[in-house]
Amino acid sequence: MTEIVPAILATDFEELRQGVSKFVHVVPIVQIDICDGVFVPSSSWPYTEIKSGGSRNLDSILNEEEGLPHWDSMAFELDLMVHDAHEYFDFFMKLGPKRIVFHIEAEGDNSKFKEFLESIDPYIRDSLEIGVAVDTHTDIQNLEPIILLVDFVQCMGIARDGYQGEDFDERCLSQIKSLHTKYPELIISVDGAVDDTTAPQLVDAGASRLVVGSFLADSYDAKDKIRYLQSLHK
Repeated sequence: MTEIVPAILATDFEELRQGVSKFVHVVPIVQIDICDGVFVPSSSWPYTEIKSGGSRNLDSILNEEEGLPHWDSMAFELDLMVHDAHEYFDFFMKLGPKRIVFHIEAEGDNSKFKEFLESIDPYIRDSLEIGVAVDTHTDIQNLEPIILLVDFVQCMGIARDGYQGEDFDERCLSQIKSLHTKYPELIISVDGAVDDTTAPQLVDAGASRLVVGSFLADSYDAKDKIRYLQSLHK
């Protein structure tokens, strides 16, 4: 069964709460898109609140007084569209993720990023899945030095990160096929422009996890769409 991960792009904590609420007891994990306004032009929670001086909700989470919305019944994947995100690893860990996705294009020095991955405490690695995202215009050979240090690769299905509703970029299909051929056991996730038209192509190419944003966000039949996407197989 294909794993389906709804993606939530929220400008504030209340929008995040509403987005997560839609999928409680529907899927076990959702992805929170985190945009810093530097690596990508757009900003999302928590950067919108950091830039405005912070908020009670964010402070309470960082102080471990509360968690992300529905933390007791939902796991979280953080998609870090953030420049040099690994430098803020401790901050993101305080949000309580099960998975973290770093974008290779956002990590300016790949040697330092590799050193970071190698230095993560084994205790943390036992409870955290780490993925690396690759844009459609990036040669997947750039992943070679770190491919054995991550749990999955996220291929972007769109040319512009940080937006929902973007057009599908077919270059990701060749990336998926190449990765699946070379690393048949590797979990390949796809984020961006995933819908009922593109999903069968992505799964057939070798993707086993689909991150779905706008196709589900405004839907009244999200559960049915998720069930359909889960039924796809290579």
